[in-house]
Amino acid sequence: MTAMNRRTALTALATSPIALSQVLSAAEKSGVASELTMLVMDPLSKELSCPCVKGYAQREYNELGKHISQRLKRPVKVVYSETLVGATKTGKLPDGVDLIIGKRSVVEFDAKLIQATVTPLASLSGKDGITTQYGMIVVPANDPAKKVADLKGYQIYFGPEDCDEKHKAAIALLKENGVAIPAKLETCSACSDGATKILELGADVRAATVISSYAAPLLEGCGTIQKGDLRVVGKTAPVPFVTAFATSRVGEKDQAVIREILLDLIESPKLCEALETQLGFVEIAAVDSKKK
Repeated sequence: MTAMNRRTALTALATSPIALSQVLSAAEKSGVASELTMLVMDPLSKELSCPCVKGYAQREYNELGKHISQRLKRPVKVVYSETLVGATKTGKLPDGVDLIIGKRSVVEFDAKLIQATVTPLASLSGKDGITTQYGMIVVPANDPAKKVADLKGYQIYFGPEDCDEKHKAAIALLKENGVAIPAKLETCSACSDGATKILELGADVRAATVISSYAAPLLEGCGTIQKGDLRVVGKTAPVPFVTAFATSRVGEKDQAVIREILLDLIESPKLCEALETQLGFVEIAAVDSKKK
């Protein structure tokens, strides 16, 4: 579950005008290159996760790339990175990017940061058919807090700003329960960091952290924590999870074709199995309506 620090990558790009100009020039190109580049940022993809939990977080996006290539009759290059910024900084996107699949809030945050235009095409459902995720506020198992309102005065570790479930949604939940939000937030980039931090603090410091619902099985599966170490005291409202986007390099007609390919994924059972999805990709509107 170790990964490149997202904040480090963002800072690096902000101080690298050459890298930024390369991304913008690629995004502003009209039409799509003969080879379509698909950037995968899904934290449950095989290349960005670990095989600690059998049958979970091992999504085979190379198979999706082959499927899209066959349907479009053009080559598809699949690239993996936790962030759009990181992929650019490390030279993984020398010719730009056409499609991006990842956590919706992270993709949109990165795109805004580098002033790139991305259009959501469809959302990927999980094994349970759900297209959303949520944040979980947890405390050490022996902590006296039983509910969110009990966290008044606690040291709370949030997720980074680009992770809605661990940041914006968590702040909203705490405010709803009368818990004051400090002017300066303490954040942890990875769920594992927050989990280990509150356990290491011990009983002398009342602390809680916010983890992503999708990451919870991996914390125990990877041995970061032991079963029963943490206890959930609250869950945030659901937010959109993995979403497929097209960049401005993809014209409207091509976007429509690619969207249909994604929505037809339900007709390919083996591919759905490889992507650990029950319903394949679904319309964005369906996701947004569930969020309300």
